[in-house]
Amino acid sequence: MQTRYLKSFRVIISLFFLVVSTLIFIDFRNSFSEGFISSFLFLQFAPSVVKVLQVAGLSALGFLVILLLTMLFGRVYCSTICPLGIFQDVVSWLSVKLRRKKWPYRYAKPHTVLRYSLLGLTVVFMLFGSILILSLLDPYSNFGRFVTYFGKPVALGLNNWVAPMLVSGGVYTLYPVTLPAIRWEVMLFPLLMLVLVVWLSLKYGRLYCNTVCPVGTLLGYLSRFSLLQIYIDEQACSKCGRCDRVCKSSCMSFRDGSVDFSRCVACYNCLKICPDNAVKYSARHGRKISLIDKDYLPSPEKIDVTAKPAENPVVDDSKRSFILTSLLVFFGINRFARAGTDDIPEPEQDTTIPEKKNYPVSPPGSVSLKHFNSACTACTLCVGVCPTHVLQPSLLEYGVGGFLQPHMDFHAGFCNFDCTSCGEVCPTGAILPLSVDDKHVAQIGVVKFERENCVVYTDNTSCGACSEHCPTRACDMVPYIGELTIPEVDESTCIGCGACEYICPTRPYRAIYVDGNPIHKTAERPKTERVEQEVDYEDFPF
Repeated sequence: MQTRYLKSFRVIISLFFLVVSTLIFIDFRNSFSEGFISSFLFLQFAPSVVKVLQVAGLSALGFLVILLLTMLFGRVYCSTICPLGIFQDVVSWLSVKLRRKKWPYRYAKPHTVLRYSLLGLTVVFMLFGSILILSLLDPYSNFGRFVTYFGKPVALGLNNWVAPMLVSGGVYTLYPVTLPAIRWEVMLFPLLMLVLVVWLSLKYGRLYCNTVCPVGTLLGYLSRFSLLQIYIDEQACSKCGRCDRVCKSSCMSFRDGSVDFSRCVACYNCLKICPDNAVKYSARHGRKISLIDKDYLPSPEKIDVTAKPAENPVVDDSKRSFILTSLLVFFGINRFARAGTDDIPEPEQDTTIPEKKNYPVSPPGSVSLKHFNSACTACTLCVGVCPTHVLQPSLLEYGVGGFLQPHMDFHAGFCNFDCTSCGEVCPTGAILPLSVDDKHVAQIGVVKFERENCVVYTDNTSCGACSEHCPTRACDMVPYIGELTIPEVDESTCIGCGACEYICPTRPYRAIYVDGNPIHKTAERPKTERVEQEVDYEDFPF
């Protein structure tokens, strides 16, 4: 294949990954199986790195494939597989078309200190057991939040607008879908990140990937040593500058014939635009590759070899100060984040009797709060596949360290007794897959009953909604006064599904609610067995 066709090949593959990734997060009809979703997300770099730290097995080794591709071809992950990177390309392409600006880019110096500092902070956080920085900057997780919070509501709105028109014409392909409610304060950070990414894409192409993104920085460093690299053949170059002006990474300088391959995202725009075929993409073949940006080195003619070193050289401490300050911030925030998980204060409300929840409830299969908070990148894929919308993004329910990670909100829904979707699609291993039988006894929390809040107690009114919806009979109705019955709970058989809390009619506080288990347990199976009623077939009428 000629190198000038690499761009077309790359565009086809990248559009495939972008479209399928978007549909997976938007899907509200369960069109994709959990197995397909898990396989498709196998190559997402950051989730795979986190997963290999949690789960041993081939399903967690997708990042090794990306590392191999990077060492062979450069940052092809950033140009063809990363959905956020491809999204930025689409935004940049639309910007160029709308502005009708033929040459939108130009060479720019790298922000070396910032990019490697952010990567260093991400690694240090992870070494201390916090995934906060990675979850905030990871391109895959940010893309998932963008689609879930802003793309999916638009898709559902269009569906609900078109569905009635189709039904009126006798076509039942689409049907109205309820829009799940998400707190506005939870959407604030994803909105700010969306604005930042779009603005950087419109103005500077792939600056986010080469400055903020820790995945891009890591793969960029490794790509310096890749087998195939883009370079400028100065013998054939006519210095027209076209490659410089179409480079969305701003890493090509036609004036001195240099390419900062650590910032090159392998878009191949330069290969197709060069009229002299001077831009090459081939093995290094002994070419000398500089591992230091040329912009930081003086030109040879300006070096004074006779100059003596200064007796009291001035040292620039700005970089050291930045790193030191960042580490101090890390220790402060990380301590607060861990404390938030271990000691969440009880709510203080001046109403009847508040719900005394000591811990938030994490999804079934998440093992414990510690395991979940250290592995979830808040990509919201589990939120999207949850059929009852009980999984909702958190604000500070887990503390700062669990910002945006999903929690079980039993005021929004309940956990389906037979559903295991969240664990089957989780790409990081934060939620481990469970069999249906194991899910039936996975105790993520225990039920608590406040008699003084119950309508049976306060209004002498018959209810029993909690008992009717409990799948394990952990909530049963016992005699109270006269013909009235009142709930009685058995914590040993409760799995914390929240069906009782969701259906409880009392407001503002529920009479029955679920308190999370910091470490998940195994509940006892229901003691009561269904008694089969004998049928007298002799009196059967037909």
